[in-house]
Amino acid sequence: MAADSTTAGRPAVDRAVAAFAPALIAWQERHGRHDLPWQNTRDPYAVWLSEIMLQQTQVTAVIPYYRRFLERFPTVAALAAAAEDDVLALWSGLGYYSRARNLHRAARLVVERHGGRFPGTQALLEDLPGIGRSTAAAILVFAFGGRAAILDGNVKRVLARLRGIEGYPGETAVAARLWRDAEALLPESGLAAYTQGLMDLGATVCTRRNARCDECPVRSLCAAFETGRVVALPTPKPRKALPQRRTMMLVLQRAGEILLEKRPPAGIWGGLWCFPEEDPGADPVAACARRFGAKVVPGAMLPVIAHGFTHFKLDILPQPAAVKSWPPRAEEAGRLWISPEDALRAALPTPVRDIIMQLIGHRDGSRSAGA
Repeated sequence: MAADSTTAGRPAVDRAVAAFAPALIAWQERHGRHDLPWQNTRDPYAVWLSEIMLQQTQVTAVIPYYRRFLERFPTVAALAAAAEDDVLALWSGLGYYSRARNLHRAARLVVERHGGRFPGTQALLEDLPGIGRSTAAAILVFAFGGRAAILDGNVKRVLARLRGIEGYPGETAVAARLWRDAEALLPESGLAAYTQGLMDLGATVCTRRNARCDECPVRSLCAAFETGRVVALPTPKPRKALPQRRTMMLVLQRAGEILLEKRPPAGIWGGLWCFPEEDPGADPVAACARRFGAKVVPGAMLPVIAHGFTHFKLDILPQPAAVKSWPPRAEEAGRLWISPEDALRAALPTPVRDIIMQLIGHRDGSRSAGA
């Protein structure tokens, strides 16, 4: 970890503590973002919803989901009363679905434990599913006027460059250093503008690539700029080759409908509706006989879909098959025959949605060709 430089016999960090917040607040008032749909509110539900959606997701992608969510579930009580399938369906396509499940669980706990009112302390907020230290701090600052430090991905990058902190931010020691600095830089007043300024600076100026240092209001305080290390900081995560996996999805079709199965609540795509999966080399006829007692006629394989997760890459082989017989014992809970059009309104992983869109396109193309 790099040592801080000194100026006139005093640590540069002291100068940063005194000058950083005023410069950032002044910049945010003139150049920051002020028209995002979750701004200019003290409603902790609206703040919390935006913070959860913004985790690992770009603002532009979040905005339409945020608006639809508030329209469908305008209060935490409305969200708590909703069925999980409805919550996941509205979240479908935004990714990282554990966020949606935790959102739903947290809403129910706010109603059960706190009478439908969000708690206003760090500890009680962190006790809710899906709310960590930084998210709780953002809720406290924006909804309750509290004084707390945030440390999301953008802020980690800003502080690592500002203070010249080397090492991957995901490492325990580096994260602890970043948290200490985040706390040390907090101003006594103007916390909402300061916190929003941190977010805005990281999102629009101190970006991961092509940082716009010429527009930075704290460039004169930045150790990375002074030492030519803006590109090098923060230290990237050590690269590992992601394992490659393959799976076959059985795209079973009967009387204009497709079969979907609900996945277990935990794990990849937990609680979402998917096509039945098999090993990539499996015989679809034998697999359907074994799993469902059904007789099927396979069709031509659809194009492979490549999908990436945090820890592995997945190639999906969609195997269509027409169902010729379907025994009553195959009609189990957690299985659903549904039209492709109606399926698109369900809680689906993105690759399943893509496969259904291919089916609709192929069908419509066939109709056009025969018209």
